[in-house]
This record gives sequence, C-alpha cells and structure tokens, in this order.
Amino acid sequence: MNKNKTGMNDELRSEYDLRKLRVRRVGSERKTFGGVNIRLEPDVAEMFPDSEAVNEVLRFLMRITK
Repeated sequence: MNKNKTGMNDELRSEYDLRKLRVRRVGSERKTFGGVNIRLEPDVAEMFPDSEAVNEVLRFLMRITK
C-alpha cells in the first residue's frame, strides 16, 4: 500500500490509471457522448416529463404535416 500526499491508502492496482478518466460536466459546458443535445426553453420543458414525450409529439407533428 502506498501513501499519497493526503495520507490515504491507495489500494488500486497499478494498471488502473484514473488520470485517463473522462469527467462529464454539468450544464451548458457538458459534452455529449454519442447523442445530440437540444435545449428547451423552461416553459416548453415543463410540458414534457422526459425526452420520450418530446419525441412522441415531434413524430406526431411530422406525420400530420406530410
């Protein structure tokens, strides 16, 4: 067991390099990993409980406008 500067014991294996981990940010600086982020205005967002509800309404609008 190695002691680091904070005095905590480091029991991780040497092959686990935590410095290479990606950190997900919160808010507008957040990066997406494999998807598109669309920001809704607060008055619109309060009408929909989740992204599935938004997608359902948009698909309905696509069908009726064809």
